[in-house]
Amino acid sequence: MKITILGAGIIGISTAWHLAERGHEVTVVDRQPDAALETSFANAAQISVSYCEPWANREAPLKALKWMFSKEAPLLFRPQLPIGEGFHQYRWGLEFLANCNDTAFERNVQQLVALGSYSHAALKDVVAATGIVYNRLEKGIAHFYLDQKSFDDAGRAAALMAKYGVNRRVVSKEELLKIEPAFQLFANQIVGGTYTASDESGDARVFTQELAQRCAARGVQFLWNHDVVSLNAADDGIDTVAVRNRTTGRNEALSADHFVVAMGSYTAPLLRTVGVNLPIYPGKGYSATFQILKPELAPQVSFIDDSVKCAVSRLGDQLRIAGTIEVGGYSLDLDGSLARARCAMLARRVETLFPGVCDTRSVEEGGNPNYWTGLRPATPTNIPYIGKTKVGKLWVNAGHGTLGWTHGAGSGKAMAELISGRQPAMKFGFYGMDERSASWASLKHA
Repeated sequence: MKITILGAGIIGISTAWHLAERGHEVTVVDRQPDAALETSFANAAQISVSYCEPWANREAPLKALKWMFSKEAPLLFRPQLPIGEGFHQYRWGLEFLANCNDTAFERNVQQLVALGSYSHAALKDVVAATGIVYNRLEKGIAHFYLDQKSFDDAGRAAALMAKYGVNRRVVSKEELLKIEPAFQLFANQIVGGTYTASDESGDARVFTQELAQRCAARGVQFLWNHDVVSLNAADDGIDTVAVRNRTTGRNEALSADHFVVAMGSYTAPLLRTVGVNLPIYPGKGYSATFQILKPELAPQVSFIDDSVKCAVSRLGDQLRIAGTIEVGGYSLDLDGSLARARCAMLARRVETLFPGVCDTRSVEEGGNPNYWTGLRPATPTNIPYIGKTKVGKLWVNAGHGTLGWTHGAGSGKAMAELISGRQPAMKFGFYGMDERSASWASLKHA
């Protein structure tokens, strides 16, 4: 079959790879000149099956309310005008609140872990088949806590993860320091931690761009520098997709047997034009990538700093710190006061934990930190939409939030399986699935 994929991030490229492997004729469209230049460009670098936890939990509403008054808040809700995008933000917010209870939290964890485990296995298969090198570190992911309450809560979260097959161990401070000796620099603050040896880290951008090259070698066609203008419907569904060449300014209509929308946060506005309304809303995330000055003191194990909800990963001779989510529209501004405050927090945190280990100087001070921001395509449950829409020939693979790298390979494989008429081997509620099917029934009663 002939399949057109809209979007060339980790989700779109993984989908293209698995479809090409199954013998389909694939075209990928993206407005950028290469793959992974937007949301997949500079994330936290973690493959974190052990930390597939939704943002919505029973404590989230009160925390979000308190955090609204802090520029450095881990989750900052910035209300938009109640028209246009503001309507979609409030709709998203109401559905988020509806998931802030223990029952919904556990149900959502089950779904996220199922996709995470499936995706991690798919990633390993792709790496084995392609030999892609992307600063991969298979050293697990640690999570440290600086207060007793958070550490106690971590024990309950680890028990929940164990229920669904994830070995996220609760560890003492002493064991945590053996796992990652670099934590000795602030050991006096640590109460305890958790650790999952099976998790890993690596550069999502490098992996995605390398996989795109291998897709091209297998015959996948790429239309770089092309804007998606519209989805054009006919009686049996989507007939063509109109795209505009940014270089020539010319429009072109692409036909295919199936169309997959994998455009991250921009998926929802496009789908709404043909009557498909999904609560995918952008969460603006930040990261900073610093040059390591003292390699012997820099961490090797990827980790999460619970006190500021930031993730840190080593990428060769650089250290990546990423965190904070700002729910407030589609702005990618890095120069405003709020953005500057959030970027400064990342640099300050690295310097607090590992003083003098990285070059955290600002550009004005003669340093060269690589600050970045991207829009995380978030759903109220954190569960992505993967499946067939109500519009004929139109599929969706989006809404992965902060877990696009963790869920990317599996989401692409699952989409390829579904389009090829097969059922992916996991208990996951695929979007558009007939509730009468046996697989859906097995999920609901699992």
